[in-house]
Amino acid sequence: MTLYRNREMFQRLSISIGLFFSRLGLTPNQWSVFSIAPAIVSVYFILQKDFLPASVLFGISAFFDIIDGSVARVTGRVTIKGAYLDTIVDRYVEFLIILSLILIDVPRPSDFIGFLPPLPFSFWVAAYLFGSLMTTYAKAAAMEKRLVEKEIKGGLLERAERMVILFFAILLASYNIIFLSIAITILALLANITALQRIWTGMNNQE
Repeated sequence: MTLYRNREMFQRLSISIGLFFSRLGLTPNQWSVFSIAPAIVSVYFILQKDFLPASVLFGISAFFDIIDGSVARVTGRVTIKGAYLDTIVDRYVEFLIILSLILIDVPRPSDFIGFLPPLPFSFWVAAYLFGSLMTTYAKAAAMEKRLVEKEIKGGLLERAERMVILFFAILLASYNIIFLSIAITILALLANITALQRIWTGMNNQE
């Protein structure tokens, strides 16, 4: 299910993107930082419940995130600091979108999925936020505590998958907001399962 295992499939496309956008003369770090701008505007439209332009701008932000790595590879500018900045910006973008969802009124998922507890939509958004943060933190903590020699990757739902699902959730919300409610619930559950998978991997590598 994870896109991480199939990244080789996208290498040719990544090279083409990098060659095209490298002609604009912007550095990979500049592309990384620029991805925040459309995300902020997307937040504005989400707060207005205008989900179609929100999804388009969110998609542009995600595309900028692809451009930075592609440009870095084709121009030979891949650096540790660049990768670090990219990771930080990624978390800001995801957090901004999730925060905006907490602030809008959306029907409870239990209104459409009978077996779920009658918890407000904001609970599931917060649970999704916690799961996404823990997925990243479990990886970082395992390296910090020297439980693993190599960075923990993979799992049921990495950031790339989360962003794809979140994009379509916002897009489909322009048709019916029910899709957003259900998708966030799924993201909340799968993100936390992924975090537990990484925690398990880290603990099993302990000597």
